[in-house]
Amino acid sequence: SPLSASKLSPFHFPLFTLSSLTQILLLLLSSQNTSFFPSSFTQLGYYNGTVSQTDSGAPCLKWTEFPDYVMQYPGRGLGDHSYCRNPDRESNPWCFFRQNSGAIGWAYCDCHQGAARLVGSSFSGSGRVEVYLNGQWGAVCDSHWTDRDASVVCRQLGLSDIGTALQHSQFGSGSGLFHYERLGCRGDENALSNCRSRTFVTGDCSHGNEAAVLCAPPEGSGPPLRLVGGEEDFEGRVEVFHTGRWGSVCDDQWDDRDAEVVCRQLGFGGVAKAWSWAHFGQGSGPILLDAVRCTGNELFLDQCPHGDWEQHNCDHMEDAGVSCSPYTDGVVRLVGGDSPWEGRVEVLHNGDWGTVCDDHWTQQHAEVVCRQLGYRYGHCVVSDGTFGEGVGLILLDDVHCAGSETSLLDCPHGIWGRTDCSHGEDVGVRCRFGLVFFLSGPLVRLVGGGSRKEGRVEVYLHGDWGSICDSGWNDLNAAVVCRQLGHSGGAVAARGFGQGKGPIHLDQVRCTGKEEFLGECPSLGQSFQSCRRREDAGARCDAAPTQESAAQAKPEERSCGLRKLVVGEGEGSKGRSQGEENTLRTTWPWQVSVWLQSQEKDGGPLCSGTLISPCWALTSAHCVSRFGSDPSRYVVRVGASERTLTPERVVVHRKYKGQSGGHDLALMKLPSAKGHCLTFDPNTNAACLSAADTESGGNAPSSCVVMVTARRWSKWRPAKRKHCKKRYGDSFSSHGTLCAGSPPDTSLLHGNSCQGNSGGGLLCQGETGRWVLTGLVAGGYSCADPSSPALYTRVSRFRSNKTPTNQP
Repeated sequence: SPLSASKLSPFHFPLFTLSSLTQILLLLLSSQNTSFFPSSFTQLGYYNGTVSQTDSGAPCLKWTEFPDYVMQYPGRGLGDHSYCRNPDRESNPWCFFRQNSGAIGWAYCDCHQGAARLVGSSFSGSGRVEVYLNGQWGAVCDSHWTDRDASVVCRQLGLSDIGTALQHSQFGSGSGLFHYERLGCRGDENALSNCRSRTFVTGDCSHGNEAAVLCAPPEGSGPPLRLVGGEEDFEGRVEVFHTGRWGSVCDDQWDDRDAEVVCRQLGFGGVAKAWSWAHFGQGSGPILLDAVRCTGNELFLDQCPHGDWEQHNCDHMEDAGVSCSPYTDGVVRLVGGDSPWEGRVEVLHNGDWGTVCDDHWTQQHAEVVCRQLGYRYGHCVVSDGTFGEGVGLILLDDVHCAGSETSLLDCPHGIWGRTDCSHGEDVGVRCRFGLVFFLSGPLVRLVGGGSRKEGRVEVYLHGDWGSICDSGWNDLNAAVVCRQLGHSGGAVAARGFGQGKGPIHLDQVRCTGKEEFLGECPSLGQSFQSCRRREDAGARCDAAPTQESAAQAKPEERSCGLRKLVVGEGEGSKGRSQGEENTLRTTWPWQVSVWLQSQEKDGGPLCSGTLISPCWALTSAHCVSRFGSDPSRYVVRVGASERTLTPERVVVHRKYKGQSGGHDLALMKLPSAKGHCLTFDPNTNAACLSAADTESGGNAPSSCVVMVTARRWSKWRPAKRKHCKKRYGDSFSSHGTLCAGSPPDTSLLHGNSCQGNSGGGLLCQGETGRWVLTGLVAGGYSCADPSSPALYTRVSRFRSNKTPTNQP
């Protein structure tokens, strides 16, 4: 929701310790996830034109002024010129430029005409297609959308030569205009602008009918594969993409070794099983492969011996399939009941689900099944056909449980598949729901992340995959999930992976962090507490551990926000003359400046920053995103002493998407020895950080200042909401934004807040007298109008409300 006037004055400033910096760090520890705004002008998608100014009119600098960048991208058109380029494969061209203050910045160039982009997806290889024409982004109607059109989009974006057309707004509906009703591409064009059958929208194409695309992995990762017709995403008919078409594989000589390779190429773990005779339905396209003979060790299907492409003696009744089941033998589920805690008992064996005969079943058997499914007690055995008859295999008979076992397979039983029963004797159970305390782990998986090591946590219970309520979810819980999945290294609780479509299985999970399985952690089942989820619990595995998360409060933490009082400095002071600059610097001991190694002697600072602990400085993501996260590229000058340091690490917020996309935060880890970084003194100190963002008002601050450069500052005053809304529109309405008017003395700004002050802190003095970092100068706003209000990234928005605080 838009910021209210009261939100501009949240001036009760609870503080927090170094240990709670983890809450911020965890939000940043992933690589940024960008959307593409490309403009393809060459066959490889690189711009080679002569535009040499940014979209705001600033002249570009020569690339030779950045020799390390030229060396990083050889052969990408960088040289002794100032033309816009896209050497890093971000197809929207850009360049470096010098801001009025002397600082180096970067910005995009206006070379958009004919560009395409994918929006609405967290994965860069898929999304809703939008095209840039005559100054506006617009959608493509899906009424005539084909795989050939999709392939051209993927090629223009530099993602792949192969695209799959998706329809019916699979990545959400847009709100803008439609440009094209039909593209009519042959499929071999390099850009949509080369498709000669383009027709502009003349009919009624409504939102909800936007075309979308899924781009195949790049060349070198094997032929694109997909699984079609399965009930789960890890099973289905195998289809391969070749010469612009999807087609099936004949099942001649098809076995589990072939399935192993398919599962590996698609990134699925679990048990690989081959299926024949169109187990997942018959295809309708060409049959592209036959006589595939893998050893099982290959990485990609095309590395296996096989017949010539499209040479076969098969029909679609012989379409091959695979399942890459994450389930293990002995997993049980309840089927056919009205509630998750009741149903016909089915067990998995060798990739097949089957029923269990009710011979000799007692209350003890029900106890074991219910315990394995996560219910505390078994209620009763149901063997009267209440839950219907199964239609597959009858896998178990003569099961004898004592009642104390943790799994049905721990009970003595007959030979798998050998029985004298019919499906009329399929056994069922009813469990008592209540406090869940597993003795062994239910299946868990991570869904919706950018890799297999992150995502929404889902648990397999009662025969269904379901999510976990994020209430009370923390790093200890995430550590257990990652351990159960076999991931080593640090683990953090994470959000941003969306809501699951299934039930919420668990709430209030309370792990100690030492458990081997999530099932060993006490928790509440869904029936105990309704979870009004905003977002399901997630985890990120193999995240680098932070020393702060385990550190105890140190004396320097209690000094945050305190500074030397300079004689003669009063409320009306807005700056100092050149002769007083050294005195002024000593009054702001948390101020840092960030420089490029190559520009440290001859150029100006890249941006400003603020110390928030002895080991970390906070700055803006747009300052460093273009130059990359290699810490050796940067030099940090710290505090009044301007001690020069090379950072150990640069962490950009994972959701940062560009200068106007929000989440404009980055952290710099300062060098340490045996866990110790800086020693605080009157000239070097950290600013305080406020607690989680709050709607409450509070008393007005005694003072707020904007750090214009490492040596200058100016008073700050709130701007009226209507002025900011009028100036910035939806950019101001986004979460995490503060708006401020230009300071009274604009001569100090050398233009305005985003020129020479990128990453500069907005600090306010609370009732206790300590200075609190409230915002950071955001990038991409007001760079041409000094009188316009400026936008700031609200620091407190990116902290958890549950973060511990440290009151002065």
